[in-house]
Amino acid sequence: MSETVKPAMAASLSKPSLRALAPEWLPLALGFLLMYGVAFWGLFHGVWASEEQAHGPIILILSLWLIWRAWPELRALAPRPAPAAAWPLLVFGLLLYMLGVSQQVDAFTISSFIVVLGALLLMKLGFPALRLLWFPFFFMLFMIPLPGAVVSTLTLPMKMAVSYVTEQLLFAFGYPIARTGVILQIGQYQLLVADACAGLQTLLTLESLGLFYLNVVRHTSAFRNIMLALLIIPISFTANVIRVCVLTLITFYFGDAAGQGFLHGFAGMVLFVSALVLIIAVDSLLQWVARRRLKAVPARSAI
Repeated sequence: MSETVKPAMAASLSKPSLRALAPEWLPLALGFLLMYGVAFWGLFHGVWASEEQAHGPIILILSLWLIWRAWPELRALAPRPAPAAAWPLLVFGLLLYMLGVSQQVDAFTISSFIVVLGALLLMKLGFPALRLLWFPFFFMLFMIPLPGAVVSTLTLPMKMAVSYVTEQLLFAFGYPIARTGVILQIGQYQLLVADACAGLQTLLTLESLGLFYLNVVRHTSAFRNIMLALLIIPISFTANVIRVCVLTLITFYFGDAAGQGFLHGFAGMVLFVSALVLIIAVDSLLQWVARRRLKAVPARSAI
């Protein structure tokens, strides 16, 4: 037997197979899926069906994909169960679940998913597993709906800013547009800039998209990471402006029915696509700046 085969066999024997893990993990997985399958079915037909919270399923799928991507590293960890921390966390998560489902508080239901999943990881693998999966758990926090009072307080100035920039931009291109507060008048049409078009939840969704991009790309350059993280906020604002501009122009050229119908949903796709394009473009620009900085450092040291 060759030396290259022996380490591979040893590694395969040292890692537990899925069949060996099934008796331990299968009951937990089935119970977990049964609980949250029913809860998420209600969310899909409730708060996640609204335009303000439509990002919830996307963040859930991306978070599960991040966990699946880290699965080989997770299996390689030596189990260090922490039942002393896991049981109180599990009880707290189950209480959140019962309150959320019985009282129809979606924030409690979604929060309980994160808490219970973390408790199960602690119970079976310990704190190293949570440290490994810290970003997917942090990313899932963007699914939790914020209190209405917080959203209303912070959304109004954002809508005013987006409305103002949209008015100035379209007016500069010669469109007959005027603004009163968050109401845009273009031609014979009036458009109210709603929370879904330029609200806090939309900004948080785009923030989560930027953080997801950073996590997937994983630049080694601290300059690129820090600058891109700081620029996510203006990128999100710009994407919101693009979306409102698109909706305004759709209404101006095709009428109110088109603006409020299918094309309104299409404008939501424009929001995410434009945000992603802007993030990639800014990242490419930062990469060019970082390369220039690296080239400049040897030149200075040589002088």
